[in-house]
Amino acid sequence: MDQCCSTQLIDGDGEFNVSGLEHFMKEVKLGECGLSYAVVSIMGPQSSGKSTLLNNLFGTNFKEMDAFKGRSQTTKGIWMARCAGIEPCTIVMDLEGTDGRERGEDDTAFEKQSALFALAVSDIVLINMWCHDIGREQAANKPLLKTVFQVMMRLFSPRKTTLMFVIRDKTRTPLENLEPVLREDIQKIWDSVPKPEAHKETPLSEFFNVEVVALSSYEEKEEQFKEQVANLRQRFFHSIAPGGLAGDRRGVVPASGFSFSAQQIWKVIKENRDLDLPAHKVMVATVRCEEIANEKYSNFTMNEIWRHIEESVQSGPVSGFGKKISSLLDTCLSEYHSEAVYFDEGVRTSKQKQLEEKLLQLIQPAFHSMLGHLRSGTLEKFKDAFEKALNSGEGFSSASTRCTESFMAQFDEACSDVIIPLAGWDSSKTRDKLRRDIDAHVASVRAAKLTEVTSMFEKKLTEALSGPVEALLDEAGDDTWPAIRKLYNRETESAISGLADALTGFDMDEKTTEEMLANLQNFARSVIESKAREEAGRVLIRMKDRFSTLFSRDSDSMPRVWTGKEDIRGITRNARTASLKLLSVMAAIRLDDEPDNISKTLSAALLDASGSASSNRSITVGDPLASSKWEEVPVSRTLITPVQCKSLWRQFKSETEYSVTQAMSAQEANKRNNNWLPPPWAIVAMLVLGFNEFMTLLRYYCLSDYCLSSSSRTVTKFITTSRQKSFVPRRDIRWLSALQSSMGAARHLCRIPQWSSTRDSININEVPPHSHELAQEASGTRTNPRIHHQSSAKSRASIQQHALPRAQHYQQSLVNCIVRCHRS
Repeated sequence: MDQCCSTQLIDGDGEFNVSGLEHFMKEVKLGECGLSYAVVSIMGPQSSGKSTLLNNLFGTNFKEMDAFKGRSQTTKGIWMARCAGIEPCTIVMDLEGTDGRERGEDDTAFEKQSALFALAVSDIVLINMWCHDIGREQAANKPLLKTVFQVMMRLFSPRKTTLMFVIRDKTRTPLENLEPVLREDIQKIWDSVPKPEAHKETPLSEFFNVEVVALSSYEEKEEQFKEQVANLRQRFFHSIAPGGLAGDRRGVVPASGFSFSAQQIWKVIKENRDLDLPAHKVMVATVRCEEIANEKYSNFTMNEIWRHIEESVQSGPVSGFGKKISSLLDTCLSEYHSEAVYFDEGVRTSKQKQLEEKLLQLIQPAFHSMLGHLRSGTLEKFKDAFEKALNSGEGFSSASTRCTESFMAQFDEACSDVIIPLAGWDSSKTRDKLRRDIDAHVASVRAAKLTEVTSMFEKKLTEALSGPVEALLDEAGDDTWPAIRKLYNRETESAISGLADALTGFDMDEKTTEEMLANLQNFARSVIESKAREEAGRVLIRMKDRFSTLFSRDSDSMPRVWTGKEDIRGITRNARTASLKLLSVMAAIRLDDEPDNISKTLSAALLDASGSASSNRSITVGDPLASSKWEEVPVSRTLITPVQCKSLWRQFKSETEYSVTQAMSAQEANKRNNNWLPPPWAIVAMLVLGFNEFMTLLRYYCLSDYCLSSSSRTVTKFITTSRQKSFVPRRDIRWLSALQSSMGAARHLCRIPQWSSTRDSININEVPPHSHELAQEASGTRTNPRIHHQSSAKSRASIQQHALPRAQHYQQSLVNCIVRCHRS
C-alpha cells in the first residue's frame, strides 16, 4: 500500500489552510490528474467511528478516538488525505462529527458549513449511522439528513452526489429489510425540507444517488468488519467510470483547479451566501486557465530556442524561422490545452485565444524583422544582378524584367519559410514594398542611363556645333546663317538618329521617346543660340578687327603703303560696309530661315546712298533704328537690338576714324616728299640758263650754299613731320616757317655781287654744330620714316628739348648773317 499523505484542510475555527492544501497537492501530484480523480467525504455523529472506517477502508492515518479514555471529540474541522492504492486518485475528507457536546446544541453553523462544503466538492459522501437508529423518529441521523438536504437547496445547480449510508454495528436484521425502511425515512426527510419554487416537485434521485451498506461491529466482530470493509473498498476502484459509484457525476473541477475552487467555495460558504456552482465553475476555470496561460507564456519567453531566434533575427535572417516558431507555438499551446482541457470549454477557449494573441504579439516584431531582412537582402541581390546584366550588354528592358521576376520569385519562396500558419500574417505589404523599391531602383538606373546617353549625345553636339558655328560667325557673310542651318540640320539628324537607336532598349512609350528626341533637338538649337549670343557680345571687337584687316591690308593680305595713289575713301567705304555686314549677321538668330530686313535697315540708316558713312545722325521719330526690336524678328531671336546697333556703330566709327586720318596724313606726306624736285624741263632750263651762276656758286659759295640748302631742306622736312605728328606747338611751327623764308632769302642774297665781299666776314662758327644731326632728328631719318601716332611722350619731349633750341639758334645765326650781308 502506498504511503498516505494527509493534512488539515479547515481547522476548528473555520480557517482554510491554503499553504497546507498547496503542499498536499504537490505531494500527491493532484494537479497532474486532470479530471481523473475522485473526492470522498464522510459525515456522521461524533464518536461514531468515522475516522476508524476511513483508515480501514482507504488506508489513511486519521486520528482515531481512544475508547479507553472515554468518548470525546477527536476530529476537529476537516482533514483530508489521499487514499493509498486506489485508482483513480481518490481524496478523502474526514469531517468533524455532528451532535457533539463540545459545540453544544445551539452551535450548528459549522455543521451546516462543513456539510455544504462536502456536498460542493465531493463525488461520494459517506453518512455514518447506527443500525438501531433506523426506523426511529428521533434517530441521531435525522438532524444530519435534514442539514444535508437543506444546504443542498443553496446550490443553484448542485452536482449529482452519491450518498452512501453506512450502517454500523449491523444486527441480525437482514439488510434487505433495513434498506427500505431507511430509504423511506430519507424520502420523508426530503419531502419535509423546504425547497425553492423551481425544485418543488424535483425528486431526490435528481440530486442524489443513494447507496446503502451495512458493516458489523468493529469492536465485537473485528475480523468480519475488516472483511466487509475490504469488499466495500473494491467498489471505490474506478469509481468515476461509467457504472461506478460516481459514474454520473457532473460539474467536476479539474484537479489543477481544485485548490482554488475549494478556497472560493469555503469563502462563499463562510460569507453565508448561496453557492452558485455553475458560476463558481466558470470562475475557477477563468482563474485557473489564466494562470495556466500566464505560466505557458512565461515558459515561452524563457525558452532558449526562442531567445536565440529573437536575438539572431536582429542582425540577420534566421534559417527555418517559420518552422521553428510554429513548433514552439504548437508546443506551448499543446501544454496549455493539456492542463486546461477539463475546465469550462468557453473559458478554456477564450483564454487560449488570449494566450495565442500574446504569443503572436511577442513574435510579430521578429517576424517583421525577418521580412525586412528578406526584403533588403533581395533588393541588394537584385541591384547586383541588374548591374551585372547591364554591364554584360543585355538590354535595359530585358534585364529589368528578367531580374525583377526572378528576385520576386525568390522573395516569395523565402517568405514561405517565414510564414507562421497560426498567425495568418500576410507578407503582401512587404512584397509590395519590395516591388516598389525594385521599380524605384530600375527607374533610378533608367534615369541615370538615359541621362548618361543624353549627355553623351549632347556633348557630341556641343563639340560638333560650337567650333564651326564660331568660325562661321567670325566670317559673317551672306551665307553664314544658311551654312549654320545646314550644319545644325546635319548634326542634329545624326544625333537624333543615334539617340533613337540607343533608346530602343529602354522600352519607353512613344511619347516619352519623342520628348527626349525633341529635347535633344532643342539642346542643339540652344548650343547655337548660346554661341551666337556669346559672339554677339564681342561684335564690336570683331567689327574693328574686320575693318582693320580690310583697311590696313591689300587683297594679298599684305600691309598697305600709302604712296598717294590709293583710294582711301573707297577702301574705307568697303571696310565699313563689311563691318556693317558683320553687325547685321550678328543682330539676330536665323535658324528658321525666315526673311528679315535687318541688313537693309542697317545699310539705309548707317550708310548714305554713295556708300560713305552717314554723319552723326541723332535718333528721331523717323529713325528706323529708334526701336528696341526688329520688325518680323521675335524678341527671343534678337541678339542686338536696333538701338544697340546704332550705339555700336557710333562707337565703331569713333574708334576707327583715327586709322583713316592717319592713312590720309601719311598719303599727303608721301606726296610732298615725292614732289620736291622741279619738272624735267625746268631742270634742263636751269642747267642751260644758269650754268655760269652754278659754276660761281660751286666755286665761291660752296660752303654757304651747302649750309643754306641743307638747312632749308632740313627745316622743310621738320615742318612736315611736325605737322603730321603734332609733337611741336603751332607757335614753333611759325618760327620754323620764318626760318625757312630767311634761308631762302639768304640763298638769294648769295647770288648778288656784294656777297663775295662779305662772305669772308661771316662767322662760320655761328653755324650751329651738329646740323646734320639736327636734320636727321627733324626729319626722323634716324629711326623710322613712318613714326606711329602713339609715340611716347618721352620721345616728343626729347625732340622739343634739343631740336627746337638748335633750330632757333640756327635761325638767329642766319638772321644775323643776313642783316650783316644786307648792311654791307
